[in-house]
Amino acid sequence: MGPQRIVCLTEETTEWLYLLGEDARIVGISGYTVRPRRARLEKPRVSAFLDGKIDRIVALQPDLVIGFSDMQAALADKLIRAGLNVFITNQRSVAEIYATLRLVAGLVGASDRAGTWIAACQARHDTIAATAALWPRRPRVYFEEWDEPMISAIRWVSELIGIAGGDDVFPELAAQSMGRDRVITDALAPARRAPDLIVGSWCSKKFRPERVAAREGWAEVPAVRRGRLHEIKSCDILQPGPAALTDGLEQLHRLCAAWAAAQ
Repeated sequence: MGPQRIVCLTEETTEWLYLLGEDARIVGISGYTVRPRRARLEKPRVSAFLDGKIDRIVALQPDLVIGFSDMQAALADKLIRAGLNVFITNQRSVAEIYATLRLVAGLVGASDRAGTWIAACQARHDTIAATAALWPRRPRVYFEEWDEPMISAIRWVSELIGIAGGDDVFPELAAQSMGRDRVITDALAPARRAPDLIVGSWCSKKFRPERVAAREGWAEVPAVRRGRLHEIKSCDILQPGPAALTDGLEQLHRLCAAWAAAQ
């Protein structure tokens, strides 16, 4: 049977349970949830990202609370001290996202459905990668997760850039799991790496390509000269779950393919 009353502290678990047809188990969600859209209409919002309404969560009588990352450690601690069962995942790579999806599916007895979805997703990834392999050149991509300070792509985003047909200009930073370790302190460092594409996903803030283009010393960056600065919304790429593996990747691939076709 597995847990019957689940509180999801982040969006990706909510989206995954809906995809698996197990949404009836969800009794509370994150206020940042936008996927699927109907979740906001059907489920009470009981948490932000770093904190939550502890009394309200407890009142829902969940038999499991699922969260993500070290950044929710303090929230998890409060919930554990309130007597709840808390499960925190910490996936950072595409492979770890798949493993986490399988793990959550196993908790609700949906391993077969999860396996079917994952197999189809991996097949699409293979098709995209094979298409990109035919291009004469791959675009160099600077992905900016935040602007002040500048933070480059987390590992799963960097890996998705590679599948999509591009090359992350900061692969060494993508290997760092903590956001603080991906901060770019030299404002000209991205410009010196001459990205062909700049992709912004400023968490809950709208990406402003004109501000990026106007940065001192960035005028000759290939992406700036050719106007190839684009936004992918954080709900599509910065949630380590189904959205990133599907819509996030597809958007990256379209941007890379458009660049390749223009060469």
